[in-house]
Amino acid sequence: MPKIAVILSGCGVYDGAEIHESVITLLALERGGADVVCAAPNRPQLHVIDHAVGEPTEETRNVAVESSRIARGPVTELSDLDVSEFDGIIFPGGFGAAKNLCDYAVNGPEMTVQPDVARIVEEARAQGKPLAFLCIAPVIAAKLIPGVRVTIGNDPTTAGHVGQMGAEHVECAVDGFVEDGERQVLTTPAYMLGPSVKYVAAGIEKLVERFVAICS
Repeated sequence: MPKIAVILSGCGVYDGAEIHESVITLLALERGGADVVCAAPNRPQLHVIDHAVGEPTEETRNVAVESSRIARGPVTELSDLDVSEFDGIIFPGGFGAAKNLCDYAVNGPEMTVQPDVARIVEEARAQGKPLAFLCIAPVIAAKLIPGVRVTIGNDPTTAGHVGQMGAEHVECAVDGFVEDGERQVLTTPAYMLGPSVKYVAAGIEKLVERFVAICS
């Protein structure tokens, strides 16, 4: 039974982890026989969005506390995550991946990656552990893994940013995924393409099935 870490970035598409993507990932992992641990950084969100109107509020929320809504309980703090205990790491998407795990949403290809996220990716690479990134999260791989092949679907602006960061972008349909076998990195567009949960689920489920097989 492979042990997989799922790195969350809050709770909600506009300011945290995308809930559909996260839940589909967790469900697919469990169905695939994986032992799953959810983790998130213990830090304030960049901001809080009222999801009913799509506008920022004056609230402040903690990424780990919000992630526990999806995990249905406490999550492991990212600073405490020991990569050596896991067989693979998955990053669901949502704007939180681009706001709370890195600052791509603010700085584009000049982005920086949250230090614990960078550490986890670098340690996974050094230990030969597979990585998977959903939706917008592949920009993290593009920034940290030179020459990696990833997909964010077919958005030309984001694909261009991926190239500027030294990665190779591959167009992909929502129900597919891209595997960089050399670097053991899997990516799928998810809600970068949508248009609804059943289409997003198709790509995530295929990716997770392959990911679990690699990690086993």
